Parts: sequence; structure tokens; C-alpha cells
Amino acid sequence: MKSARLHDHLAEAIKDPDPIRVGDDLICLRFETMKVYSALGAVRHLLETGVVRPGDTLIDSSSGIYAHALALACHRYGMRCHIVGSTTVDRTLKIQLEILGATVEQVPSSNNLHLDQNLRVRRISEILRDNPSYHWMQQYHDDIHYLGYGAVADLVADLVPDGPLCLVGGVGTGASTGAIAEYLRNRGRDVNLVGVQPFGSITFGAGHTKDPEMIIAGIGSSIEFRNVRHELYDRLHWVSFDYAMSAAVDLLRTSGVFAGLSAGAAYLTALWEHTCDSARTHVFLAADTGTRYVESAFSRHAEALPMASMRPREIDSLDELAVPWSAMSWDRREPAVSRRAEFPSATPSH
Repeated sequence: MKSARLHDHLAEAIKDPDPIRVGDDLICLRFETMKVYSALGAVRHLLETGVVRPGDTLIDSSSGIYAHALALACHRYGMRCHIVGSTTVDRTLKIQLEILGATVEQVPSSNNLHLDQNLRVRRISEILRDNPSYHWMQQYHDDIHYLGYGAVADLVADLVPDGPLCLVGGVGTGASTGAIAEYLRNRGRDVNLVGVQPFGSITFGAGHTKDPEMIIAGIGSSIEFRNVRHELYDRLHWVSFDYAMSAAVDLLRTSGVFAGLSAGAAYLTALWEHTCDSARTHVFLAADTGTRYVESAFSRHAEALPMASMRPREIDSLDELAVPWSAMSWDRREPAVSRRAEFPSATPSH
């Protein structure tokens, strides 16, 4: 899918995915850094509309993928970049960000996602008070991050030109799976959208559950993400670390695709959804490579469960959610309870 043309910047070269057939009517879109689409589209729009100017500083919170994408977009367009990162921003990525010119700081280590995300947002509020000219990208809230994914929808439409589709991927901010599906549907395509969440994430009401191992970085939230459009999703799957790790190992072993935990969870989900609805071509997203999960996940490959041994618990109510894997028909509805009040009230408009 990637063209052979000469690019002016690495961000443009790495953003397109590699489409890989991993089964009958099952396609993996393997990205090096998927959120480059989001960051490039958002920064370009901000510059075109005069909200920011070259040389301004853009700031945001990230667990890793978006940090790299924003740093590349800022480098591409001559902007300064400040990242408040979680501890999942490892040394390899941190050094890359610093060489690209980004300022990187990390909040204190925490195994609690709620504490980690709130610490990052509070730190951004402190920085904005001291630096009111900085522009907060608000990847968790600003719909501007949907803009870049129209190009991914075009790629999917070219890749699978006819017939109904099922798109499967992690629901982090909502500006990837939701955006791609919405663009495709607006063009008349029959698309089922299946979102993947970790246990403990409040986005679709699983805050009362807990994964005994860990929460999967990047696709779960303990604070409200306002750019998630719940009404876009047909089905939801909640997948534990153990099951996501097992599926990521199987994906690498059977297809050679080395991707992260969210990709493992999406692969597991897509395989199951395909057994339930084989009339659709299933496309799942692998948002990044598996590099940052080598020690925490892939080094434990001997513990990986056989794929055939994993089946979801089909539920009708969020009260029935249970580790290690639950699935539910969401039917494109809004959440029953708004959680806006849970997000810190200090939300600067920079």
C-alpha cells in the first residue's frame, strides 16, 4: 500500500499502514505509528485556520503513540512540542522525542490508570498557567483529531472495494476507529464498528472491573474522553492483558506481524466476530509495533494461551462484565450516564 514516491518528511512516509491478510476475509492494517494521521491532520488544520503559528508550542498528554506522532508533526511543521507522558514512554521513545526537539516529562510511576491520567492532566494545567501561549492539543477531547483519518478510510475503501465491512480496533480517544467508520459510513458503506476496551476503563462503563495483571496502555481511560462518540459503535469487547498478550504472540507466530497489546486484543476480537458474521470482511487495526511490549508481554510468550481456548462471555448488561473477556452488543447508543463531572474542572481553552 505504501507508495515508492520520495517524501519530504518521515511523518508522511510512515503514516500509511501495511495491509496484511491474516485469514479468510481477515485483514490487519499494521501501522508503525497510527496516530501520525491524527497529529498531522490536527496540526495542519490549526495552522491553516490561524489558531497556531509556526514556532508555537503544542502540549499534550500521552501514553506513548500520540507523543511520537505529535513530535513528528511538530517537527514537520516547525512547531515546538511538550509532552507530559506516562511511564509507558520508555527510554527508546523518550530519546527519540528529545532528539526531535520535544520537551518530555513523565509523571511519577503508578500502576493505577486513574492516578496516572489525572496526574498528567493536572501537570498540563500547571504548565498552561505558567505558559498561557502554549496550545493544548487535547487529544482526549478535541474532535479535530478525527480529521486525519479520512485518508485511512480511503485506503480501506480501496483495499476492500465491495461488500459489507467490520472494523475492529481499540477505543482510546475514539478518533481512530470511530473516525474511520464514520468516514466510510458517510460514503454509503455498510460498516459494523467493534470497539476494544481493557477492563477498568470507564469509557463504556467498565470502571467497576479490574484486570489483575494490568491495564492495556492507550485504549482505556479512567477519565472521560469527550471525543469518543459512543453512538458509532455496534459491539464492544473487553479483553484482559493475558488474552491480549496471548493473541499478540499468536499474531506474530502465525503471520509475522509484530504489534502491540491493543493489536492482540483487536486480532482476538476480529477472529471471534468473523465466526459470528462471516459475510463481512473484517479489518482490524494494529496501531503500533510491539517494541515497547517486549519485556512486559512478548518475553512471556511461553505463557501464551492457545487461541482455541479463549472465548468471550456474551453479556446483556455491564453488571455482567467479567475478566478475562466479555462481549456485548452496544447497538450505537449513547452511554446511560454522563461522566463529564469526573473530568477535572480546570480545562483551559488554549
